[in-house]
Amino acid sequence: MANLISAALFGDGAAAAIVAGAERNYPGAEILDTRSVFYPHTEHIMGWDISEKGFQIVLSPTLPQLIVDHLGHDVDAFLSDHSLIRKDISRWILHPGGPKILEATGTALGLPKEALDASWECLRKVGNLSSASVLLVLEEIFKHRRPEAGSHSLLAAMGPGFCSELVLLRWD
Repeated sequence: MANLISAALFGDGAAAAIVAGAERNYPGAEILDTRSVFYPHTEHIMGWDISEKGFQIVLSPTLPQLIVDHLGHDVDAFLSDHSLIRKDISRWILHPGGPKILEATGTALGLPKEALDASWECLRKVGNLSSASVLLVLEEIFKHRRPEAGSHSLLAAMGPGFCSELVLLRWD
């Protein structure tokens, strides 16, 4: 039953990003820094149990609270390494893990709902495609909601284990 539910929750999709060096001759976003944050003893929150029966989804209803409890602090610490605060972020590129996840993310970061419009739009259009989802949000920002040159964005995704992946971008 759990695998049937996970198949309904997570769509099937793929995405890729082309990362170019300084020689590129088109506007984009420069990757300033990345950070991975693993939360010890959270294997029971999200992931997979692998056995002779195959992959069995692990997805705890406590996940939104874990996000509320930790994500804000992790983002603040990451931004402070670059002398930035949340108000310096012009576009939030956040993984659309589902309504409860987006609501928890907005709460954790103290963001108004409209700050997550691109993530909500991608969730509405294609659902949660697991890891590929955040790249669809990046595409939406890149094509339709590009910030001014020199402004910053934060790309954030979360995944099994439980962990947060953060990418600081500056637009040109």
